[in-house]
Amino acid sequence: QLQVVESGGGLVQPGGSLRLSCAASGFILDYYYIGWFRQAPGKEREGVSCISSGEGSTKYADSVKGRFTISRDNAKSTVYLQMNNLKPEDTAVYYCAAARLVGECLTGIYRYWGQGTQVTVSS
Repeated sequence: QLQVVESGGGLVQPGGSLRLSCAASGFILDYYYIGWFRQAPGKEREGVSCISSGEGSTKYADSVKGRFTISRDNAKSTVYLQMNNLKPEDTAVYYCAAARLVGECLTGIYRYWGQGTQVTVSS
């Protein structure tokens, strides 16, 4: 049974950092695309970052470029999202998702979703 589970969210002040983890089970991580998405109350879900299978190419939403970094540790079956210089507008529930294939990793349809982890950026 393929599962992804997010962790690492919490409360942080503006300018602070968090590292989110997406732990994968039931599949070989390197064979799947992993995307990070977020949804704030009253807003549409937004693709934040993604990493491809195999070569591990990455993509970022314009709103997080230069601040967030996605990475993959196949040995640990975990994908990370390092979030630096956090802003209040980053406040959202963050989800990771997995798909064997997607046409474009920030907008494609993902089959498997985690439960979400809350990130709150506030002073």
